[in-house]
Amino acid sequence: MRNFTIFKMVLLLVLAYAKTMDAQIVIGTPNLGFSQACASASFNTYYATFSFSPPSNLGGTNQFIIELSDATGSFSSPTVVFTSAQGAVTTSPATLGFAIPVTTGGESYKVRIKSTNPVATSTGSISFPAYYKIQDEPFTINNLIATGSFCSGGSYLLSIDNPGTGSNNSPLQYPSLTFNWYRETSPTTSVFVATGPSLSVTQAGTYFVETNYGTCTSNSYSNRVTVSEAGSGPETSINSSLGNPYCASDGDTTLSTIQGDSYQWYLNGVVIVGATSATYTTNEAGTYSVTIDLGNCVTNGSIDLNNGGFNSSIDVSEFNMLEYGETLVATVTTDAANPEFQWYLNESIISSANGNSYDITEIGNYKVVITQTSGCISSTEFLFTVTEPYPDVANIPNLISPNGDGINDTWVIPQEYVNGTNTEVTIISSQGELVLKTTNYQNNWPENEIIFKDINPVFYYIITPQNNKIRKGSITLVK
Repeated sequence: MRNFTIFKMVLLLVLAYAKTMDAQIVIGTPNLGFSQACASASFNTYYATFSFSPPSNLGGTNQFIIELSDATGSFSSPTVVFTSAQGAVTTSPATLGFAIPVTTGGESYKVRIKSTNPVATSTGSISFPAYYKIQDEPFTINNLIATGSFCSGGSYLLSIDNPGTGSNNSPLQYPSLTFNWYRETSPTTSVFVATGPSLSVTQAGTYFVETNYGTCTSNSYSNRVTVSEAGSGPETSINSSLGNPYCASDGDTTLSTIQGDSYQWYLNGVVIVGATSATYTTNEAGTYSVTIDLGNCVTNGSIDLNNGGFNSSIDVSEFNMLEYGETLVATVTTDAANPEFQWYLNESIISSANGNSYDITEIGNYKVVITQTSGCISSTEFLFTVTEPYPDVANIPNLISPNGDGINDTWVIPQEYVNGTNTEVTIISSQGELVLKTTNYQNNWPENEIIFKDINPVFYYIITPQNNKIRKGSITLVK
């Protein structure tokens, strides 16, 4: 009887072990339907296919789970990215979709499959790059100022703007992101420099930064900034908060420049009293410049600020010559919205001249006014002069008689030295006073009456053409 009891117990143990063995399954390595996971708010669904055997051993409450490793492929602390409903998956092979977390970023992730009834785990998949592009649009550095300067032996700090300029979506708002800085080596190539939200520059060059999304292509990159050693590169640029040109009716614009120890702003070369900070607010057009003390050296910046709200150009020069019987066509090009044009001759409106071009047949002083009639309502104008051709004299005269009789009233020199030849013409009085200095001489000196009685005044000229064959001499004025 005792032996029968022992046999019965052993038989029960064998049957229980056999039942346990029957309840096991094996899950194969998952195959991926992608080579890299470059997710964003608009796309974040990826698929893994796996086999398991035997399907008959699945319990009715079984769930399949997809786990994501860390960025190195380790499952020591995996993240669950998908869990099926109980009993939902019963046939092999199976394909399941999953989404990656917004904090994902790395080149060597893996996934594996687990079951709950019975408990089983697959090996990890092949590794793949995975990044969630939580910020995938351009952003700004250096407050959009395109240049920077550092003193010899010093450095210049470039930083990602936070919150940025205008509607800039700064990536600094997302703590999980990292950044790579680059220096351009050509218009289409660059080299990696460093990581981090800022960069201390000690080498002249053009720099930019990208959000680190590894091998995933993204649009999360910054503007370029050209950094130079003070005094050896281009001028520091100035940024206008409303753009340039900007619309004066929108209010003031703020001009800003690079960081320094102290500043002095100028308008059209004149000191702006009290303008001694890194920014200057204005609603006046003109040429603004700033001197920036960097501590051990000084650098400068400038901007031609236009508050018209649009850009325009004209295809004639400030001074033009018109042969008798010929026509000069002047044409305006503009990006103004719904522009209107009005042409003037000697400050009088030219009737019916309201197109973007005008056929000129007579000499005089011309003006065209361009008005933007929608959006930013503003105007700009171009002025130019049309004259008869300069007489082509053979020699440089040393005697003129500015008495108003129309004969030899101005100093007329050969055409090879007048407007359009980029020749510098300088006239100095006998007392050494600079009377005229120009590279656009109009054969019109003296423009104003020179009063003298008994002694005929003498002036001296220096003509410096492009070929540097300098001509010097004197000019005597007689009645």
